[in-house]
Amino acid sequence: MAEPLLAPSGGVPELIQTPQGLSEMIAELKAGSGPIAIDAERASGYKYSARAYLIQIKRNGGGLHLIDPIAVGECEYWAELNQAFADQEWIIHASTQDLACLREVGIDPQIMFDTELAGRIAGCERVGLGPLTEQLLGITLAKEHSAVDWSIRPLRPEWLNYAALDVELLIELRNEIAKLLTENGKLKWAMQDFAAILKAPPPAPRKDPWRRTSGIHKIRDPKVLAIIRALWLARNDFAKQIDLAPGRVFNDETLVLIATKPPKGFGDFKKALLRRTRLTDMPFEEWFELFEAASSLEGEDLPKLRLPSEGLPPPKMWQSRNPLGYARLTHAKAAILDCALANLMPAENLISPEAVRRVCWPTPPLDEAGRIKFVATELTEFGARPWQIELVLAPLTAILGETEPLVSEVEVEATDADSPVLESD
Repeated sequence: MAEPLLAPSGGVPELIQTPQGLSEMIAELKAGSGPIAIDAERASGYKYSARAYLIQIKRNGGGLHLIDPIAVGECEYWAELNQAFADQEWIIHASTQDLACLREVGIDPQIMFDTELAGRIAGCERVGLGPLTEQLLGITLAKEHSAVDWSIRPLRPEWLNYAALDVELLIELRNEIAKLLTENGKLKWAMQDFAAILKAPPPAPRKDPWRRTSGIHKIRDPKVLAIIRALWLARNDFAKQIDLAPGRVFNDETLVLIATKPPKGFGDFKKALLRRTRLTDMPFEEWFELFEAASSLEGEDLPKLRLPSEGLPPPKMWQSRNPLGYARLTHAKAAILDCALANLMPAENLISPEAVRRVCWPTPPLDEAGRIKFVATELTEFGARPWQIELVLAPLTAILGETEPLVSEVEVEATDADSPVLESD
């Protein structure tokens, strides 16, 4: 039975809240050796921004440290911290969640080990920090404060204890996962993925993000969409201004309700919003004007029911639009699943489903050499890592001559969780 870890071995350190404290921490870290474990706590679901409200760092011989980046503020020591350890490996669990907020304060790792992604590639069934620590180290971590509002000040002692545990064993966990990867010849695969994450540009802004409003897929009236668009944008601007999660201004259910069952006059409009929010100081008059303006839109000023599709259509439309491409896709999915099972990892970590679709949609070259070059080129241009291309090149090339589907359309649709939300007409 796994042993519970209730507190860091050296106790919960004093919270660093000043530039001088940050400078002293850097000196302590320099006295240590080896990689640096780091984590960050954000106020997701509470605040509009994705900034870090707490940063945890640990290094063998260099101590465990908790930093309040809000209290420390902007100072030259963030850059000094980044520069001092630019040649060191930074250990992060689920790096894509924390890299942006760490870079925002000035911490920009050049070498990284992501224990969550490494666990996936190693073939671990559960890759959360707690399950991995329990499986590989025989120790359980308390997770009861994972969803708290980290923007609250002062930070509570029990929260700081929880946060410190997130890095207490991260170095040991990294070493155990690295052993698994090495034993199975996968360490270079993981290192290629880590490097790709560090080099990846920030994601492009979503086009028409208001179209992701919960429940909008049921709406078929452009006038209703116009109201949702106007109020969604107004809510988003207001939420950004006061740094509050948009859903805490008023939720999507309220937004859709106002759009589908329009209130009769300003009084009803204001009551509809106040019933679903704790805020009272909102620009109700301005929003009502936007509501009325959106309600009166006609013709070309109304939003389209669906955006034109960018890129390939979703797989559920392939059977009618591109039967041969659909047949290739069904065989490709089976081949990728077999390859993933053989290499003990999730199929989506072996190769992106979107990369597979790029290979299957166009008519492939007739000769084998041409097909090999075609698949390699498509995967490379998509951003697949060398290890991925090495593993899937032969299986994907082998199915390009298939002309009959292997599975039903329903099965293909069900396995494509990353299909575009919006479809073309």
